[in-house]
Amino acid sequence: MQVGWVTHLAVYFVIWWITIFMVLPWGNEPIGPEDVAKGQSAGAPKNPRLLFKAAINSVLAGLLWAIFFVIVHFDLITLRPQ
Repeated sequence: MQVGWVTHLAVYFVIWWITIFMVLPWGNEPIGPEDVAKGQSAGAPKNPRLLFKAAINSVLAGLLWAIFFVIVHFDLITLRPQ
């Protein structure tokens, strides 16, 4: 089955957005009560490290996309009738 580069890009984009919700909570520590400013949530993370998590997520999404690519490219799973 031939899949175009736009489809591959769309699949990577969807995988990236799904996995970001898995990566975001990694290593978060809530701020202490003494650090809570007016209007700030007590459950807010001390140091969210968003760029680091985005980089980790991009690598993870790339690995999952590579698995998808192998499955599609080598036609390992097909929905077409035999």
